[in-house]
Amino acid sequence: MAVRRGYGQPGWGAVPSAAGCAASRRPQVGKQGGAGKVSRFVRALPALLIVGACVFDVTTPPNFTASPLFAAAPLIAAPLFSFLNTLVTGGVATAALVGLHLYNGTSTHVESVTELITVAVLALVINRVVRRSGRQLASARTIAEAAQRAVLPAPADRIAGMHIAARYEAAQADALIGGDLFAVQDTPCGVRLVVGDVRGKGLGAVEAVAVVIGAFREAAEQERSLEGVAQRLERALTREGARRDGLDAFEGFTTAVLAEIPRGEAMVRLVNRGHPEPLLLYADGDVAGIVPAVAALPLGMGELGAWPDRAQEYAFPPGATLLLYTDGLSEARNRAGAFYDPAARLRGRIFPGPEELLDALTDDVRLHTAGAATDDMALLAVGRPAEGQQDRRRTVSLVRRAHAHLPDGRTSAGSGRAGP
Repeated sequence: MAVRRGYGQPGWGAVPSAAGCAASRRPQVGKQGGAGKVSRFVRALPALLIVGACVFDVTTPPNFTASPLFAAAPLIAAPLFSFLNTLVTGGVATAALVGLHLYNGTSTHVESVTELITVAVLALVINRVVRRSGRQLASARTIAEAAQRAVLPAPADRIAGMHIAARYEAAQADALIGGDLFAVQDTPCGVRLVVGDVRGKGLGAVEAVAVVIGAFREAAEQERSLEGVAQRLERALTREGARRDGLDAFEGFTTAVLAEIPRGEAMVRLVNRGHPEPLLLYADGDVAGIVPAVAALPLGMGELGAWPDRAQEYAFPPGATLLLYTDGLSEARNRAGAFYDPAARLRGRIFPGPEELLDALTDDVRLHTAGAATDDMALLAVGRPAEGQQDRRRTVSLVRRAHAHLPDGRTSAGSGRAGP
């Protein structure tokens, strides 16, 4: 199969097959392999120290001692091995030291043996403490994962005929929950979605996320219009702000974009409350940013500007994909300080489905930032299947297209298709 050349952007080379996709990720695998080699070396270090101490003691005069090397072995084993393995390491080190004293005729020097036994016992205590802390950390992480699933449950792959994919990428490897949010709801009015970003960090932001998602799920079922859903979220955040103290009571807000995809209509309605503009990715590789006709304040700041929300309608043809995201994507910087431009990076690309789109997008952001993201990132992609399109399969390859000439004379570099 012929492979078309892309625009020369790093990380966006065309791949002819699923094997090519795997090959494009080899640098990450290499890093993991290097980390595995270091881990294996560290775990072998106690045995190497004992062997090295024996060699040192045998090949040097009797007045030289390898006791520090013997003592280091159980201390290194303590945080890495089980209690039994740590005990065995300390016992082997002690037995080796006693044997060397007998071999050298220095068996009357019991101070070094006593010191080594003391260190070995201390290593067992350290092992107990580390293991207990590890169990507590694992328990806390399990609770955090359960909380994340409760606050941000993953949407189904198919909802009302639409292909759905969502992704939450935390800036910190240990973080599981943050202030970004997404939700999808199948309602009598069609599929309704929200993607938002709560101001702030920590538990306060998580509480606000729970408030927004809870209010959205209730309002999405009950309100007849998307504007009504936005107003319900506004009131919910106003109540939440009144409950809080300090700056959160005055500066708490949430940027959000709400979407509605009616059944049987090839269109989408949007209400944007101070959020980064969504993108429409067309089947021919074109990309269009959906800019609201009138800028609006984020949710929770309605008292500063009381004007009614007005949903705007945009064509959403078969084969197109709607991409909603938070500013963790559009404000991701590289080492030179340049922002990530999702529209430019995605233009000319063709993806089998939303899941493959988000896979490629998150990989490219990591490449852009060199893995040094500073903000959480929530992504939600909704694809309208083309006529006769089968269910997407994740093994289909991703192909980068060159500038394609469209029927109206434009090239795929254009971005003016999304219009009310």
